[in-house]
Amino acid sequence: QVRLEQSGGGSVQAGGYLRLACEPPRPTPGRYCMGWFRQVPGKEREGVACVSKNGAARSTGIAQGRWLVSEPYTDMPGYLGMAKLRPDDTGMYYCALDLSDNCRAESLTDSRLFQYWGQGTQVTVSA
Repeated sequence: QVRLEQSGGGSVQAGGYLRLACEPPRPTPGRYCMGWFRQVPGKEREGVACVSKNGAARSTGIAQGRWLVSEPYTDMPGYLGMAKLRPDDTGMYYCALDLSDNCRAESLTDSRLFQYWGQGTQVTVSA
């Protein structure tokens, strides 16, 4: 059973910063894509960013220019650092793991590619 443990999140004012963490199974698999998704009120789940074991990262318009994703290291989880937060970023954030491949173009548009999911963490941004 693969478990992803999420931590971080919480409440912050607009313009603030939060960092989400995702602990993968150890030792980390030889190849994987760690993805970050979110579900905000009134919208379907959407991809935010993803990173492969070799550090190659992709992001959507949600994250570009504001957020950075990093891969897990030996003693560190994977992170999603979110700067310049806005009230419309409020929602549940999930990390996920695709063990079948490195991140690819469709990783952030097709969440079915990910076999394992974290429990989710709430992010609330106030105006």
